[in-house]
Amino acid sequence: MKADPAAQRRLLDLAGVDAELARAEHRRRTMPEQTAVEEAERGLRAAQDAVVVAQTALSDLDRDVAKLDREVEQVRTRETRDRQLLENGSVSAKQASDLQHELQSLERRRAVLEEEQLEVMERQEAAGVDLQHETGVHAEATTTLADAVERRDGVLGDIGTTEVRRGEERKGLIAELPDDLVELYDKLRARSGTGAGELTGNRCGACRLEMDRAELRTIQGAAPDEVVRCENCGAIVVRTGK
Repeated sequence: MKADPAAQRRLLDLAGVDAELARAEHRRRTMPEQTAVEEAERGLRAAQDAVVVAQTALSDLDRDVAKLDREVEQVRTRETRDRQLLENGSVSAKQASDLQHELQSLERRRAVLEEEQLEVMERQEAAGVDLQHETGVHAEATTTLADAVERRDGVLGDIGTTEVRRGEERKGLIAELPDDLVELYDKLRARSGTGAGELTGNRCGACRLEMDRAELRTIQGAAPDEVVRCENCGAIVVRTGK
């Protein structure tokens, strides 16, 4: 294939644009900011789960406390009724004795319930502290995720700007080059990642490998408009006289 030497030199500009586009794409795929977002999302999910667990524990204890409150109130109501019956003197001696025994039983039952009530209320208070802590952790995790997303989106915006600008630049370069030369260049770039490189000394600018003397003499001896390629990587070797 033959192509004007100036057009071949323009391939180096195209290769530079494509290299920057490739770096942008690699940056998009491997950006640590995305990893930070994913880690923050996992942290937020864990915090959400912890809040649910703490809420459930506190809700269970709230029900237990309410249940004990009702039971204690029922015992106190029974005690009040029995004392009123004894104070009224409207019961027989045997009934009075039975009421005394029942009051003693009720007092013991109330003592047990109140002790249990106190224990559950202490656990309820501790569960409330736990929920407050987990809620704070959740709030921090939410902020961490928002910050990570903002940083990632900022980087993505920069990458997008680069891709748009270089994409437009690439279109302009392609419009200036022969179709067959661009077709060959794109084919080689798709195969090895680099379609063209500058010959600097005895080194190919695409693969960075040194050429042997025979290959170098062949390339240097080719006509200026001859499109020559590197034997190592297959890329177009652009001769600029350097």
